Amino acid sequence: MQLKSLRLFMAVAETGSFVAAAERLHTVQSNVTAHIKKLELELGAQLVHRTGRARLTTAGLALVDYAERMLTAHDEALSLFKGNEKACGRLRIGAMETTTALRLPPILAAYHAAHPEVDIKLKTGPTADLIELLMAGQVDCVFVAGRLEHRRYHLLKAFSEQLVLVGPAPMGAMPPSEELLASTFLAFRQGCSYRQRIELLLASYGVNAARIFEFGTLDAMLGCVSAGMGYTVLPRGTVEAHQHRFNIHFLELPKPIAEVDTYFAAAEPDTWTPALSRFVDTLRQAVVMHRKIKPMYILLVYLNQKQMDLETIL
Repeated sequence: MQLKSLRLFMAVAETGSFVAAAERLHTVQSNVTAHIKKLELELGAQLVHRTGRARLTTAGLALVDYAERMLTAHDEALSLFKGNEKACGRLRIGAMETTTALRLPPILAAYHAAHPEVDIKLKTGPTADLIELLMAGQVDCVFVAGRLEHRRYHLLKAFSEQLVLVGPAPMGAMPPSEELLASTFLAFRQGCSYRQRIELLLASYGVNAARIFEFGTLDAMLGCVSAGMGYTVLPRGTVEAHQHRFNIHFLELPKPIAEVDTYFAAAEPDTWTPALSRFVDTLRQAVVMHRKIKPMYILLVYLNQKQMDLETIL
């Protein structure tokens, strides 16, 4: 059934006249008649009584409900993809646990405030799992550690993280190799890029057989580190944001191991829905703002430290 035929049929049903239906949809009566006949042939049933006022038959009345739903779904689909319409529909986001806990909340809040009709679905997991979800089409976009080397995907460098060693007590220096070998490390499951950094860190100190326990949530991991179960490696911003909740301490790591970038990845822009396009706009604004604020924050920290040094001297 053609949508045009259904629209003409609904116009006849609502006006009770082939002539009035033609006038409403700016066509001629013969065109209306032809489309109604076409529908009747397709369905094998008479839809309209043609004696006197155009009245729907039992079959015609049954078709009205289906025609309304089909036309409504068609109009909603068009509205979804019109660039000048407000974003609606759904947005499926995949992100690492640490990114979800620290970086995404203000971005999601701003996006939801601007586009409240979008249904947001958020799934967390390690980088490898998130990439698989994106490639399988089960999410619209992901936040992963490191670049995704694939031509099919659009990348945006979203955040730069500094990884630190996290432990239950203050650390003035890196624990000796003997202690690292005897220690337990806590990490997210296989496929997590931060877990790979733990392995690189230990290998740089000649430790290749440390025990690594897998955790599914950030809170569980930090709680166990605080209780003295072992060490972990996480972004400094994440640790600082949770120090008021957990008795944890951190030590800066060498730059080659510490520095990691979080990338936003999605399919090519010409495949995006308006909901995804608006989210990328919100993300870009947040990234630009973060890059403007970060140098000022570093300067304030530096000046504050200098003030503390001066007070100590005095």
